[in-house]
Amino acid sequence: MLPLPSDALVSTAGVSIAGRSPGLAAETVEAVVTLPTFKRPRLLLETLASLKAQKTARRFAVIVMENEAEAREGAKAALPLFEHGEMPGLVIIAHERGNCSAYNAGWQTAMLQFANFKHLLVIDDDEIAEPGWLERMCKAAETLRADIVGGPQVPVFADPSHARWADHPVFAPPYRETGRVPALYSSGNLLVGRNVLAAMGSPFLDLRFNFMGGGDSDFLSRAAQKGFALGWCAEARVEETVPARRVEADWIRARSLRNGVISTLVEKKKRAGTPFAGTKVILKSLALLAASPLRGAIRLARTGSLATGLYPVYVALGRVLAEFGYSNEQYRQPEKN
Repeated sequence: MLPLPSDALVSTAGVSIAGRSPGLAAETVEAVVTLPTFKRPRLLLETLASLKAQKTARRFAVIVMENEAEAREGAKAALPLFEHGEMPGLVIIAHERGNCSAYNAGWQTAMLQFANFKHLLVIDDDEIAEPGWLERMCKAAETLRADIVGGPQVPVFADPSHARWADHPVFAPPYRETGRVPALYSSGNLLVGRNVLAAMGSPFLDLRFNFMGGGDSDFLSRAAQKGFALGWCAEARVEETVPARRVEADWIRARSLRNGVISTLVEKKKRAGTPFAGTKVILKSLALLAASPLRGAIRLARTGSLATGLYPVYVALGRVLAEFGYSNEQYRQPEKN
């Protein structure tokens, strides 16, 4: 592994540029792919290989956001690809730990370094993009006239016997068909227009969600409130590696409760400043909790899966627990996530 340069360039507060591809014509870049990473160098290289294999005539660049500011294993693994010109773009260090901090660093760097890009895309370091991914996401944004486009994260389970979990709400995509949609929830496979970032302003993701997750859901909710059009591209798939840990009962339960907590926090921000906002959120949470056994029973009857049947119960419970300050910071120790 190559050492990181000691004279890394500081581009903005809390962010330094560890390296860039030679002769990078930043003004010609039409799309920027942002890729956060934390202690997963092998998976990061697999993600980068899938980006290198993209079939598109569009000029694109990649920004790797290393969020482990000490050992920097991801940055060290990725730098040779950029410095040897195999991958166009930059490797940056996001010195402030946390999911939202990493995204903010990459998105702000894109705005500063690439003056003419139209589309910003997001992929995680445990995901593999299909060869047509970037082109399909960009084409969907243009065809649907959508400012933001989401795509499916297809789970690939480390243990093939776990494939039965693919339809669980924690793993299943929210939509099946391409088109305009009312809401998006995840940044794991996402396109955001430059116009959206310019209007939303930095910091883009709320740092209060840094270790719990949900900063992306909150950002997407706020963008929709501002009137930006949302779309879904069912054909622009990425494959997401799912370790065996993530199908254990306690992980599924914790993620389901967390989804409920995030739902409450995002809705509170959405309703902020309206009459009786807090009361309305609490009443909705209590109503969902009261209805959750029936909703769960319907899911159980339809799927035959107890875990799927319990999902609405846990989500509703998480919504109520959020009122008492409960939070599950699953990203605090991402190596255990």
